[in-house]
Formats: sequence, C-alpha cells, structure tokens
Amino acid sequence: MRKQFLSIFLMLSSIALFAQELSVKETLTNPSKQINDGQITVDVSGGKAPYTYKWSNQETPLKSNVSTGLTEGIDYSVTITDAENRSVTKTYQIESESITEIFNGIMTPAVAGLGSVLFWDPFAATGVYDPVVYADVKLISIPDWSADVNDKFTLKQWLKPEGSHVEKGETIAIVSKASGGEVEVKAAAAGELKYRVKEGGVIYNSNNKEHVIEQGAHYLAEIKYDEPIALLHPNGDPQTKNIPFIVVWLLLGATFFTIRMGFINIRGFKHSLELAKGKYDDPNAPGQVTHFQALATAVSGTVGLGNIAGVAVAVSLGGAGATMWMIVAGLLGMSSKFVECTLGVKYRNILPDGRVFGGPMNYLRYGLEKRNLKGLGKVLAVVFAILAVGASFGGGNMFQANQAFEQLSGQFPTLAGHGFWFGVITAILVGAVILGGISSIAKVTEKIVPFMAGIYVLAALIVIGVNFQNIGAAFSAIIDGAFSPSALKGGVIGVLIVGFQRAAFSNEAGVGSAAIAHSAAKTNHPPSEGFVALLEPFIDTVVVCTLTALVLVFTGMHEVEGVGGAQLTSDAFGSVIGWFPYVLAVAVFLFAFSTMISWSYYGMRAWTFLFGKSRRTEVVYKLVFMFFVVVGASVSLGAVLTFSDMMILSMSFPNIIGLYIMSKEVKIDLNEYLRKLKAGELFKKQKVEKKSA
Repeated sequence: MRKQFLSIFLMLSSIALFAQELSVKETLTNPSKQINDGQITVDVSGGKAPYTYKWSNQETPLKSNVSTGLTEGIDYSVTITDAENRSVTKTYQIESESITEIFNGIMTPAVAGLGSVLFWDPFAATGVYDPVVYADVKLISIPDWSADVNDKFTLKQWLKPEGSHVEKGETIAIVSKASGGEVEVKAAAAGELKYRVKEGGVIYNSNNKEHVIEQGAHYLAEIKYDEPIALLHPNGDPQTKNIPFIVVWLLLGATFFTIRMGFINIRGFKHSLELAKGKYDDPNAPGQVTHFQALATAVSGTVGLGNIAGVAVAVSLGGAGATMWMIVAGLLGMSSKFVECTLGVKYRNILPDGRVFGGPMNYLRYGLEKRNLKGLGKVLAVVFAILAVGASFGGGNMFQANQAFEQLSGQFPTLAGHGFWFGVITAILVGAVILGGISSIAKVTEKIVPFMAGIYVLAALIVIGVNFQNIGAAFSAIIDGAFSPSALKGGVIGVLIVGFQRAAFSNEAGVGSAAIAHSAAKTNHPPSEGFVALLEPFIDTVVVCTLTALVLVFTGMHEVEGVGGAQLTSDAFGSVIGWFPYVLAVAVFLFAFSTMISWSYYGMRAWTFLFGKSRRTEVVYKLVFMFFVVVGASVSLGAVLTFSDMMILSMSFPNIIGLYIMSKEVKIDLNEYLRKLKAGELFKKQKVEKKSA
C-alpha cells in the first residue's frame, strides 16, 4: 500500500514539475518575397501566466508574443518569463526565399559591423558619460492630443494641489474642449505634481500660431520622478543617445581646419562669392570646367534627399534646437571643404587629351609621398578609391534611384509597381549625361542645381512668409531647444549630436568627394578652388537644411510623431501650398538625378585610379553604373543600400588623416594666394564699359 501511495505521489509530483516548465511552440512566417516582412509567433504553455517576452528585436513590446517586420536569414531571440520568474530562451531564423532576401540577410550583419565602427561611442566606452536617456520628469499631455487636432483646450479644474505627491493613474485635472465635452487627465507616473497651466487658462489652441510652433504646448503639467527613470524601447532595452565616432571624427577635423586656416570660412566668404560669379575666371587656365560649374557639380552631389527627409528626422528626434547645431556644424564644415578641394587641384593630373584626374586618391598618394610617407599614402589612396567606388554604386546611385522612385510613386500612384521601367528610363537619362564626361555633367548640373534649389528655397520662404507672425515663437523654440531641451530629447548633448550628425552626413565636408569635382576646375591657383568649395556646406546645410528645419518649426510639424521624414516635410509644405507635395516629389527626383550624375564622376575617377585611365575603362564603369540605376529603382535592397550609403562616411577616415598631415602645406599656399590677391597679381576679368551714343 505504501509503495502504491509513493508511486502515485511521485507521479503527481513529476506531473506538477512538468507543468511548471515552460513549453514553447513557434510559428515562423515569411509572407512574401519582399524583404523585412518576416514574423515569429510563440505560443507558451506551462508555468504561470502572465508571460513577458523579451525579444532581441527592439520594436516588439514585452507583452507581445508576436514579432513582426523581421529580416529574413537573421537570428532573433526571445526570452519568455512567467509570473513566478521561470524563463526559457529560444532563437529562431526565418528562411530567405528570394534573392533579395538572401542579399539583405547577408548584408545586415555587414551593416551592423560597419555601424559598430562608424557609430561607436568613444565617450560611453571609456566611461566619460552614461549614454542612457533618463527622464527627470513626466510631462502630462492633453489626453489623445495630436499635432493636427483642431480645437481649444482649457484647464477647467485641478483635482490635486500643486506640489503634492500623486500616484500613477490618479485623476489630477479636468480639461474642457471648445468643441464640447470634458476629459479627465490622469497621472501617467508617480511623483511630485507641478502645474504648467493655471485653472481657467488655455492649454492649447490650434488657432494660436504660437501654440502650434511652441514645442510641448500641449502639456498641462509635469510630474517629477523620485528618481530619474531610464526611457525604454518597446522590448525593454534602455534608450541611448550615443556620440558616434564618425561625427566626432568629422567635427574635430572641421574645427581643427577652421582654426588652422584662420577662420577662412568667415573671412574668405566674400572672395568665394566673387570666384563663383566668374570674376576671376581665366579662360586659358588648365582644367575642364569653370569655378561655378565645379561648384554646381559638387553641390548636386550633396544636396539631395538628406536635405528633405534627413532634416525632418533630425528635427523629429532632436526638436527645434537641432536646427542651431546643424548651422554650427555647417559653418565649421566649410573649412574642411576648403582644405580638401585646394589639395584636389594642387595634386591633379591633366592628360594630353585634356582629361583631369584628381581628388583624394592623388593627394593621398603623391602628397604623402612628398613627405616620405609613400607606403601610407598608397594604402590610404587605395582604401579611399575602393570606398568611393562602392559609395558611388550604392549611396550615390542605387539609394538615390530607390528613394526617388518611392517618393514619386507615393505622389503619382500610376507609377507603383513599375520600378524597373522607371529605372530603365532614369538610367537612359543618366547615361545621356555621364557618357559625355565631366564637361557634360557640369553643363547639366549648372542648370539643374540653381533651378531645383531656387524652387525649393522659394517655396520654403513662402511657407515661412505666410507664417511670419510666428518668427518670435519659432526662434525661441530653436534657441530654447538648443540650450535647454527636455530630457525626452536626450538633453543638450542629445540635441547637439542630432544636429551635428545631420549636417555632417548631408554636406559631406571631410569625405573628400567634392575634391574630385573641383579638381577639374580651370585655375592656376589651387586655393582659389578651395574658396569656391567652402560655399558648398553653406548652401547645403546653412541654407537648404536650415530652411527645411524652419518650415517644419514654423508650421508646427516638428511635433508630429509617427510620420516618415520626407512625408513630414511634404506635409509641412502642403499645409501652406496645397499642390507643393507634387512639386516636391519632382524636386526629389531632380535632387536624386543630379546626385547620381555627380557621383558617377566621383566613382569613375576612383575606378580609373584602381584600374587604369583608358577611355575603355571609363566606358565599362559608366555601363555598370547605369545597370545599378535600374537595380536600385526596381528592387528593395534594404541593408545593401544602407551599407553602401555608409561607405560615403567611411571615405572620411583615410581622407582626413591625409588632410591633417598636409594642412601646413595648405596654410602656406593660402598665405601666398592671399598675398597675390592683395597685390593684384591674379587674373581678373575686366569690366566692359558701354560706349556712349
């Protein structure tokens, strides 16, 4: 009897023990041949509910047993924990079914690897600061408020005294709406209550432009936490505001060159305008294009989607204050452009047939050789050339074609699904220009760049003009946001880095690409082209990027959440000029087209440095470049595009090393050029006086 009882007891114990174990059944779904649409569903039995799901995918909430939007061919893990703290970890991979999914799955780890270098945070790694974003206070908003709401909200009654300690979920106020009805406001956290609006005061009025522009106008109270709380991603990972190494690298270089060249970005501005206007154009000087054509070609390579979508993302993340830091970074970047483009002309090689070969490949190779650094120069030049070729096919080609098609098909639905033919037509247009070489490219860019920039600037000024009464509130939001942003924006460091990052990525100062275009300029004096080049970051960042940011701030769109970058900018323009989103879509295409033809020249010069300077080599490159235009427009390549876009930033590593070493040489050349300018020894066009009748 005892044995039977013992057997039954052991059996029940084992059943109970087994029931406590977590059992997981997974369902892996690859719904289409499109990339990044994988789905994992886990069903858990055993243990004690409720369960939490800690996914490696940061966008999946802790309470969700389904993770979507996953990359095929990549491992994803989930740790499931029950109410009694029992846990189990599983790892899954959704199989790739199409060629694009296979490529995307292969490149995603490569993107992570390159990103770990470009976006490595040296300050956090060495313990200088904590990159985790903490919130000191919880801002309490009007319930269900959104940036496009049309109503007036008044604080009818406070239910808790100011300074009192409230618990999460407590009702703290009653808000009345002009449209009718009242809403209760509940504490979103526990802590000390502080009023931001008095009883009877207007919290937010959509007809008040100051409210629309002011960042956080819809908040009526704040609750100070007993201790700062880390902000988390949906999966529970802490949010961080890192200081990317690539941004530090570019800004340190820009700051160094600004000081080394005696603030040439400021004192040389007037002369650079005179050069760009053609005042010092010598028709007999060696080279293939004028100062202005070289400037237009280089500007067309930088002014693009980043000025439209990238700025919107920066302002969304960093708030209005990011605008100020974009301007500061743009001004500093002018000095980097001066140095690299001066060297680009100095070390160029002009063949008997008139073709010009110049850029970082040349000055890294021969400039460092002159300093007994031949080995280092060869390595840096080859690395730069390889990166430039990859960047031209990816960031300067496929990425542009891909985004241009997405923007145009978004505004013109008839294009949807016809990416291949869009790519073919675009490739033919690109080919018609680039097959003619730099002279042909320059003739096109000198017409397209002023046209597209003019339309964009004019539209931005119209939007700002219509909302001109908001100028005080707008600049107040920018200044306050730059120096005293909320913890939700990552504090001053977070906003500063967002602004600096957008500027550095947009104007490519220090990357070296522009030096390739400027090396073809007709001039006998290398520093003259440096002066012309310093206008690029000013045009790209200080003017175009800033105008985009001002449009977003003046229209209040910087407060909108959950809208993509280019769409946010389009909505901002559309709020004043109803038909402008269609024009903007065309402008995006022109931006992308001009970027492609400029980068074709950059890539071709890097290609010929690696594989020879024959015309056959050039034709091979151009045909390959046109092929990638079609690929970029017709296929979603995900991580492939991201990786190749990152290669543009990577070009700055070998380039800036060379610029540091040769900065003394540039300084000497600059001083000699300024001496000749002052002495009137430079070629200068004479004004033609009109004969009197």
